[in-house]
Amino acid sequence: MNLISLYYFSELAKDLHMTQTANRLFISQQTLSNHIKRLEEQLGVKLLYRKPALSLTYAGEFVLDFAEVINKEYANLIDILSDIKREERGVIRFGASPMRMNACLPSILSEYSLQYPHVELRLTETISSQLEPLVLDGKLDFALILSADRNNKLVKHHLLNDRVYLCVPDPLLKKYYGDQAEPLKAKAIQGANVIDFAKLPFCMQSNRLGYKIFECFKEGEVEPKTYLTSTNNRITTHLCFQGFAACFATQMHLYNIKEGIPDNINIFPVYHHGEPLTQRLSLIWCKDRYLPRYAKYFLDCLFRFFNNVDQIHMSRKV
Repeated sequence: MNLISLYYFSELAKDLHMTQTANRLFISQQTLSNHIKRLEEQLGVKLLYRKPALSLTYAGEFVLDFAEVINKEYANLIDILSDIKREERGVIRFGASPMRMNACLPSILSEYSLQYPHVELRLTETISSQLEPLVLDGKLDFALILSADRNNKLVKHHLLNDRVYLCVPDPLLKKYYGDQAEPLKAKAIQGANVIDFAKLPFCMQSNRLGYKIFECFKEGEVEPKTYLTSTNNRITTHLCFQGFAACFATQMHLYNIKEGIPDNINIFPVYHHGEPLTQRLSLIWCKDRYLPRYAKYFLDCLFRFFNNVDQIHMSRKV
């Protein structure tokens, strides 16, 4: 049985459209069609209904399951043989949100590339909810996600309880709170309740973190004074550092930009129901994924980075 024919069939099953799949694979439609026909002849069954639209037959569904197993095992075989031959060549397909990608990769790539200069990194930047299916489908080797439900097909390695901080320009705090600013800072450095800062204008985020913050305000029956709403935390922290509004940022983001934080920015840990507000970060990969040496070293670099982040607390009072 031709492995490339199985691969082409599994790719066609994703689109169920000859032209789209052929274009995506950079082959002609005729070449794709010939591979599917040869596979059907070898197996003695029809894998696809051609009309009224392309769809899998009952037999095709079973062959697709088989093809996906073979494709994964073939990729594992290539990695195993690479280890045996000590070629130290390969590809790592890594996914994360843009913020987390920017935070962790620059810190580890120099070290990693010195050890494995011939390994190619292919990056996918998207939100956590879209990353887990990509790992399960074999399109990504590893993904950094906000923890999801347990899946028995995945390894989920806890990396960090990413603490959430309230960043407040000191002049802005004094403008809105006057003589109460210093007592408020002394209290908040031990744990800030967002309700205590309700007079301030805020840069809010329209993402999962932003939803958590809105819930904190909502429970206190307070509507935040929103200066700007964005999914881009670089914009929100930039406006905060310029003194226009307070903002919320995670420990990981602040660690990444720590050299650029102005001296007049207060950084308070946000507490909710008496506990630090955090986001749980995990690294996921498929249990049946063989990890060659170059992949294990990539994981080691990531684990060391997150351990360093976890040791640093960003709280400070101006």
